[in-house]
Amino acid sequence: MVVSVSAHALTSEQASKLATGDTDSRIEALARAVLNPDGRTTELVQALNDDAVKVQSQHVLIVRDGQARDASTGVLITVTDAAEDVINNNRMRSELETALAALQLVGGNDQQRLAAAKALLKDPDATRLPLLNKALQSEGLDSVRQVLELARAAVWLSSEDPAQRIQGARQIALSKTPDTKLLLNQRLAIEQHSEVRIQITSSLRDIEDALRWGEYLGAAFSGVSLGSILLLAALGLAITYGLMGVINMAHGELMMVGAYATFVVQGLVRQYVPSLFDAYLLVAVPVAFLAAASVGTLMERTVLRFLYGRPLETLLATWGISLVLMQSVRSIFGAQNVAVENPVWMSGGLLLLPNLILPYNRLFILVFALAVLVAMSLLISRTRLGLFVRGVTQNRPIAACMGVNTAKVDTYAFALGSGIAGLAGCALTQIGNVGPDLGQNYIVDSFMVVVLGGVGQLAGTVYAALGLGVLNKFLEGWAGAVLAKIMVLVFIIVFIQKRPQGIFAIKGRSVEA
Repeated sequence: MVVSVSAHALTSEQASKLATGDTDSRIEALARAVLNPDGRTTELVQALNDDAVKVQSQHVLIVRDGQARDASTGVLITVTDAAEDVINNNRMRSELETALAALQLVGGNDQQRLAAAKALLKDPDATRLPLLNKALQSEGLDSVRQVLELARAAVWLSSEDPAQRIQGARQIALSKTPDTKLLLNQRLAIEQHSEVRIQITSSLRDIEDALRWGEYLGAAFSGVSLGSILLLAALGLAITYGLMGVINMAHGELMMVGAYATFVVQGLVRQYVPSLFDAYLLVAVPVAFLAAASVGTLMERTVLRFLYGRPLETLLATWGISLVLMQSVRSIFGAQNVAVENPVWMSGGLLLLPNLILPYNRLFILVFALAVLVAMSLLISRTRLGLFVRGVTQNRPIAACMGVNTAKVDTYAFALGSGIAGLAGCALTQIGNVGPDLGQNYIVDSFMVVVLGGVGQLAGTVYAALGLGVLNKFLEGWAGAVLAKIMVLVFIIVFIQKRPQGIFAIKGRSVEA
């Protein structure tokens, strides 16, 4: 069938074919109309998609804002009780949406034409081949032309002619993206012609080879992202457990306190200063630190100060405290997860390769974890408080003899570790759900990071967190999430058996027999 592509105005007969009859005839009329669009054609297609069309006698009416106009002439017409609504089934709605996208190829701006071309690429149809050829003749923007050529190749891929299907497969292989890989896989599943199957297989191999580096880099970034989360979760524990020797099973709940503090700040900013909502994290970060540090200080002064030197008893006591904190949150906020929204500037991602997008929220956490690490390292190594913490950790009696208030140093150190846990909770609100069980997902991994890195060694904590994160993500791609977790745990057990002091051992002069 040869279809004329000369420009013309919408006639009443064409409008009637678009609005009445069976679905097949309406779709055929729609394909013809899209090839010869004018303003009234576009308006009618949009109205059909919006369920704003009625048929009355010989007139097809577009009804909007209480007024009815003839679709072909634009003349106002009074709607009577005899007017019937035009009903669109799901198949017709899908065709209307695609037709609207196709119409953007003619009258849209650069972004609209690009979006329309991508829509046609995802839904190849042989009836749209004349439209694609027409659009290619007039398109001057290279980025749009490339997508249009791919859309045409996708149409060729579904042609009845094997030679044209081979040509389509070759053309699609030039664009090495996940979408084109999906198109070829879908065609390969139903293709019977041997030569076409060989070409599709070859094209798929070329695309997979090109995408492989993106997959590797994506897994590496996911591992570093997970490692930064583990680092945030383990930094506070590196102080309370690594430096102070307290097995704090409530560390995860201190992270939860920081997360809920972020949720509260978000609600207050939205209620009282909604114009500053995108900046609420600037307030939430210090509030989360102070909230968790306050809870940690209360724990240390009321319970833990009497249990130093007795690790098993600190484990049992903090486990009981963790249950109290979880139940308190359930009583105040409810048992269901609460929603914490990302600021606008943290939405979306950085596109590096067709199959590699770095989400802004995970990039933020990576930078945030590095900033917290640097601040904590400077605090421990360059400040008076850090000197006291290191002195009390290494030799408490001698530090007390030198005039150091060891009880106050213990409180400050535990508050610092707890506050960092609160910062971890604040960061976690940007990538996951916030609920009473938030901390339980990270407490075991946090202990593994601290033990693997070396008790009391911040550098070891960094290496262990990033190493475990990357190792876990690469193993997930090979063996699955559950088996990867088991393999990582086995690795840690074997490593600790061979090197009990962890990656970095504490330097000293004594040798224990």
